[in-house]
Amino acid sequence: MATTFLDHPGPLAFAHRGGAAHAPENTWRAFEHAIGLGYRYLETDLQATADGVLLAFHDRTLSRVTGMTGRVSKMAHADLASARVGGTDPIPLLEDLLGAWPDARFNIDVKDAAAIRPLAEVMRRTRAWDRVCVASFSASRLRATRQALDRPVCMSASPFGAFAVRIGGPTGWLARCGVRCVQVPAATATEAFVARAHGLGLQVHAWTVNDRGAMGQLLDLGVDGIMTDETVTLRDVLTARSQWYPLSPG
Repeated sequence: MATTFLDHPGPLAFAHRGGAAHAPENTWRAFEHAIGLGYRYLETDLQATADGVLLAFHDRTLSRVTGMTGRVSKMAHADLASARVGGTDPIPLLEDLLGAWPDARFNIDVKDAAAIRPLAEVMRRTRAWDRVCVASFSASRLRATRQALDRPVCMSASPFGAFAVRIGGPTGWLARCGVRCVQVPAATATEAFVARAHGLGLQVHAWTVNDRGAMGQLLDLGVDGIMTDETVTLRDVLTARSQWYPLSPG
């Protein structure tokens, strides 16, 4: 069963952590701002609390963005009620985000194995199979997530998969694992890399690109998507190239 996550006119514009240049990262305010601009694709991170509540949150610990101490996976959700990202914004729940914008699509980086089982449960409740792409820096987490889900979802290649694409190594296993895209640092998205990925039927998404000139260069190379904190800048770049396809007028 194929997923339709990537079936949208490209290049795809991803609001990285909701668009962290305009509001605290991975907060309701950031995602809402991106939706207001017309973004269809929202990138976020996934952590799970000790009682299995899924949070849109990057770090395993709270200190960098909230000033609180503690590891997310060791704390109950109630213990995080007072946490504020950047001192101002509560940490949103993934399920709330999926429910708030049913036409938006979420690129989710699974940051901890503790989030895998709760993610499968959220996917069953929300039936958001075609609205989610799963990514991770861990091949084992990607494999475990794929096995936990009831239906196929779009998967991004692990770093090992991206390396196989880059060197032209064996890649037949990527399709069997549901991989439909390879998401890489901008420096990796060379002309040769893009050509190899396209030859395998894979989209290339570059991250995290905040410079206007770099955005244009990557688009000229043929990348299929860009992840950015600077959501206004990327929207303007794509609009100037007649390649902006908003979720709604923005």
